[in-house]
Amino acid sequence: MAFDLAADLAARHEQHRYRHPLIQDGPCGRYAVVDGRQYLNFCSNDYLGLANDPAVVTAFQEAAADWGVGSGASHLVCGHQRPHQQLEEALADHVGRERALLFSNGYMANLGVMTALLGKGDAVFHDRLNHASLLDGGLLSGARFRRFSHNDSSALRGQLQRSDARRKLVVTDGVFSMDGDVAPLADYATACEDNDAWLMVDDAHGLGVLDAQGRGSVFAQGVNKRVPVLMGTLGKGLGTAGAFVAGSHALIETLIQFARTYIYTTAMPAAVAAATLVSLSKAREEQWRREKLAALIQHFRLGAEQLGFSLMDSTTPIQPLLIGADQQALALSQQLREQGFLVTAIRPPTVPEGQARLRVTLSAAHEENDVDALLVALARCQRKDV
Repeated sequence: MAFDLAADLAARHEQHRYRHPLIQDGPCGRYAVVDGRQYLNFCSNDYLGLANDPAVVTAFQEAAADWGVGSGASHLVCGHQRPHQQLEEALADHVGRERALLFSNGYMANLGVMTALLGKGDAVFHDRLNHASLLDGGLLSGARFRRFSHNDSSALRGQLQRSDARRKLVVTDGVFSMDGDVAPLADYATACEDNDAWLMVDDAHGLGVLDAQGRGSVFAQGVNKRVPVLMGTLGKGLGTAGAFVAGSHALIETLIQFARTYIYTTAMPAAVAAATLVSLSKAREEQWRREKLAALIQHFRLGAEQLGFSLMDSTTPIQPLLIGADQQALALSQQLREQGFLVTAIRPPTVPEGQARLRVTLSAAHEENDVDALLVALARCQRKDV
């Protein structure tokens, strides 16, 4: 048959790369409930512990009562309600840009930006470890597609110098979702400025976490004014859902006119926007969340190093334990689950071959004794020689 789906599925099983969703029976937070059992949750992206914050939940409930549970249309028809506008203005102010534009999620934001800005005759340059949504956006744009070595500004500069494209767009994650390390944004900005290129940063995992006010990677590295295109998501550090792109008035107007993933999709519920206004304010003002998170990260890294695990170069909430073999990473994840901890095994094609890992993510919702308990469980797994 032309579509031998069973063979493809069987092959994925044999590679120990078959994936399926876990059905959660409780809200996102410190704990997860699966199949009637409670686990300490070390695999969510709720870095600041805002996804189930009472004030954010109350804002959502009150806005749902006022605005309903659906916007009913795309932004350009009749789906753009007052909370959407208020959130766009608040986000623009938060990240120091003229304007911001809401998208349904980060994937759609990245596809929308690149297909609106680029086409044949243009070129897009990607860090080799960029998120799938960035890679797909570049491929769908029709521009010449180039990839450079991870965090290698010299390689990027060489590619830019050799390019004769009409428009050149350099795209990178601010914080890389599977390694937890950060991009050298100042070096990239310089390479772009020297070669008539624009820099786009996807700061999905930096927003809320990095910088004293949670403004993300570009502020933490002092390059905000040198990055023309900034994308951030709302479903990680801010604890809600959706995404935005921020930049100049001309950039946002261009996206409104040409970004198909904005034009042709229903606007997020106004209640989500209203809840995000509250979580954004809390993320900005409640510095204790970042301070607590930083202490937990340091505590975990010290303990994991003492146990002999291979840590990656990350000071962010994403703390991968490099295991290597897919089957071994799965076995370790399962042993932790048996002890009451939810930690996901990440395998290819999400990460490179031979680099399967446990992706431990920390949150301000955790306590130090939660981290201690995880380290004890990891030590038990070591004694079993997983």
